[in-house]
Amino acid sequence: MTEPSAALRAEGIRKAFGMREVLGGIDLTVSRGEVVCIVGPSGSGKSTFLRCLNWLSPPSSGAVWLGDTLLGQVRREDGSFGPMPNKTLRQQRSRIGMVSQHFNLWPHMTALENVVEGPRAVHGLKATEARDLAMTTLTRVGLAERVAHYPGQLSGGQQQRVAIARALAMQPELLLFDEPTSALDPELVGEVLDVMADLASRHTTMIVVTHELGFAAAAADRIVMMDAGRIIESGPPRQILAAPTNARTRDFVSRYLSRNAALTALTASL
Repeated sequence: MTEPSAALRAEGIRKAFGMREVLGGIDLTVSRGEVVCIVGPSGSGKSTFLRCLNWLSPPSSGAVWLGDTLLGQVRREDGSFGPMPNKTLRQQRSRIGMVSQHFNLWPHMTALENVVEGPRAVHGLKATEARDLAMTTLTRVGLAERVAHYPGQLSGGQQQRVAIARALAMQPELLLFDEPTSALDPELVGEVLDVMADLASRHTTMIVVTHELGFAAAAADRIVMMDAGRIIESGPPRQILAAPTNARTRDFVSRYLSRNAALTALTASL
């Protein structure tokens, strides 16, 4: 069982593809209202870990608790774990919002229709209720005037904001972001980060895999550094970005700071 304040707890998460171990046993607890940014070099297992947390890619071993609910598994009488029925797993996943790199919007549906679909199909909302909810979330991400546009008529930043609105419309307990700006042109990154920063300011529980260290410095309560499938350091932005204790973290952060004067100034002010 998780502590009452814990939104999510991952215990001993391991993931292997054949003989190749990608995650080497990760423990992570996220409190309600906390924003956790996961950073690290490419290939360190960040995205794989995120997909394990909502059981899109079930871990090879370990357990994930969403509140006081064991995710993706059922406990047998002998104490071992077994697979959960798909219907129950889908219900559990509806409690977790996921925003990925590649928008994944239905191209034949308008922005409004993309957001309406989940609340109607999963939560059984009436058409008018789902539409009102979709309008509220699209307005919240600054797209009230684009609700009748199809994805092909929207910029990448606008499509990603529709994807965020779609996740919010499910009224999740937790939002997962997997490199949400990595597929965007540089001039469109800011509009997505602004929406995410607003969510953070409202104490939305979020786990964000990102290479945007400026966002992590400004919005995160905690930064988690991953390398080679393990968490090697975790702490508040001031510690991780300004005074990391792990040599690998120091090297990773210094490479970003050397290329970004604004981030260097922000880090100095932490």
